[in-house]
Amino acid sequence: MSSASRTFPVRALVLCALFAALTAVCAQVIIPIGPVPVSLSLLPVLLCGALLPCRQALLAMAVYLLLGLAGAPVFSGFSGGPAKLFGVTGGYIIGYLPCVLAESLLLRTGRAWWKQALAMAAGVLLCYAFGTAWFMITRHTSLMATLSACVLPFLPFDAVKIALAVILSLRISPIIGKLV
Repeated sequence: MSSASRTFPVRALVLCALFAALTAVCAQVIIPIGPVPVSLSLLPVLLCGALLPCRQALLAMAVYLLLGLAGAPVFSGFSGGPAKLFGVTGGYIIGYLPCVLAESLLLRTGRAWWKQALAMAAGVLLCYAFGTAWFMITRHTSLMATLSACVLPFLPFDAVKIALAVILSLRISPIIGKLV
């Protein structure tokens, strides 16, 4: 295997950085409704998984997580650092990795709008699973209490994000496809 096939082209790295930055910007658009705020950050995560190949999508989200872990104010409310990443909502942020992974892998079977919607829904479910488990561990709450506080209120918002991400990815994918 040549070194060129093992590395990312510059365009791919730029796209990874762009999605990490877009996630950081969208994380600042929040509606505080409880212990877990409604954030727009899931929208670029869904777009990242739909538009970039699997390795690049994972790299983009890893960059976002590492920036936040290092203390850069990329998480909601211009926060960052280990306390935020490993705090009560950290599982949802860490859940971005399995979200883009599942979405990218599922979209290998096709890019029809309904396949994208199903792949994004599967990714969101994984994000919920990581976040809910982490919230239960850190807050010592039951599954039902956690679902009531951290999942059920977000379902309508995330359904809208999925719909918007599908529409945007169908429009943007021809452009991104030329760059990747």
